[in-house]
This record gives sequence, C-alpha cells and structure tokens, in this order.
Amino acid sequence: MEQFQIETAQNITINQNTSNLGERMLAYIIDSFVIVVYTILVFILLASLDLDFEDQWAFYLICSLPAFLYYLLFETFSNGKTVGKGIMSLRVVKLDGSKPSFANYFIRWVLRIIDVSLTSGGGAVLTILIRGKGQRIGDIAAGTTVISEKRKVSLRDTLLRELPEDYQPRFPQVTVFKDNEMQTIKELYDKAKWNGDHNVIVSLDKRIKEVTEIQTNLRPLEFVDVVIKDYNYYTQKM
Repeated sequence: MEQFQIETAQNITINQNTSNLGERMLAYIIDSFVIVVYTILVFILLASLDLDFEDQWAFYLICSLPAFLYYLLFETFSNGKTVGKGIMSLRVVKLDGSKPSFANYFIRWVLRIIDVSLTSGGGAVLTILIRGKGQRIGDIAAGTTVISEKRKVSLRDTLLRELPEDYQPRFPQVTVFKDNEMQTIKELYDKAKWNGDHNVIVSLDKRIKEVTEIQTNLRPLEFVDVVIKDYNYYTQKM
C-alpha cells in the first residue's frame, strides 16, 4: 500500500495510505451494481405505470438523474464516499488531507467521461499505475486522491512501542502513570496524529506536564511521543 505525506497547518506530518488498484476496482464494481439495480427498479416502476410514450420518456429521464449523478451526489454529501467506497473503507480527500469542495468533486465527476466511460476504465487504471498517489486523471485535475481508512494492526497499536536497543529515556517521571492511563494517552495521541488534530496533542502535552511536573522545550508532538516511549522503556525493564 503506497503512502504519501501531508503536512497540516500545525506542522504535523501525517502518512496517508492511498487505496490500491484492487480496492478501487472492487469499489467501482459495487457502485456499478448499485446503479444497475436502481436502473432496473426504475424500469419496473415505469412498466407498472399506465403512461403514454412521451410521458414515459419524461418520467425515465427524471428518475435516471440520480444514477447519472451518482458519484457526484454521494461523494459530495457522504464525505467523499460512495456506497462502494464506504464498503471498501475508501474516501476521496484533497492532497493536503482536507475535505474536497464541491468544485473538486465536480471536476472528478466530469473527467470520469475520459477516465472510465470512453476508455472502459483503462485510462483510470493506467494513470493510477503511472502517476502514483492513487490518482486518476480526474484526481490530478481536482487535486484529490483516494485514501484507504483501513489501518493495519501492528505493535504500535498496542501499549508497547518498538524501541531501539540503545534507546535512552529522558523522563523517569512518566512512571507515575498506570498502564490504563498510558494506554489512553497513547490512543488519543495516535488518533490525533492520524487525524491531524493538533489541539488534542497540545492538551495531552499540557496535562502530562501538570501531572509529572516535567519541564521541556520539546514540541507537543515530540514530547508526547517521547513520554510514551519512556514509559515503555521503564515498564519493560521492571
């Protein structure tokens, strides 16, 4: 899974996982199935109504608009997700990690004609493979990409942190915390870092310093990370 880095306005660097081609294709298949089912239901409803030919066409055109605007409507009103993207835990975001505007979604939708319709998806596949960052032509033009919100479970998702053998702790005061308290700190820190929520990290920094009476010039992001590592160092040695 390819990663790209974004840097928030608070100078926090976050790694985002771009969706892989297989996930994008599965999401597309699911979305296509939803559109086909909807279209079939429209035809069934149309057949059940006693309408003349002109009225049938007018009714069909009106009812087919949601299918035609499917991607634009869902991504705009579902925070960058369609049904398929939601099932596959994918989401459209801007390259800086922020939420796209309607204009961004609209550009992606219009250029689906080139990416998907005219090339039967070949244009999108080729561009994603060559360009990287999970971008098809529509994404390049709109300044967006599609990220995967799935997170792999690793040692970093538990209380423990992988420490180098020569790791030197800085703050022995961290041992005042209990395991469950440090677990909460770590979970809040990891989530805030992932979401780019600098306010949560600043609050953790302030609270830890109040409890431990530690004085340091480290930035909040660095300080909380060191505290978690130091706690692991001391508790592993016990």
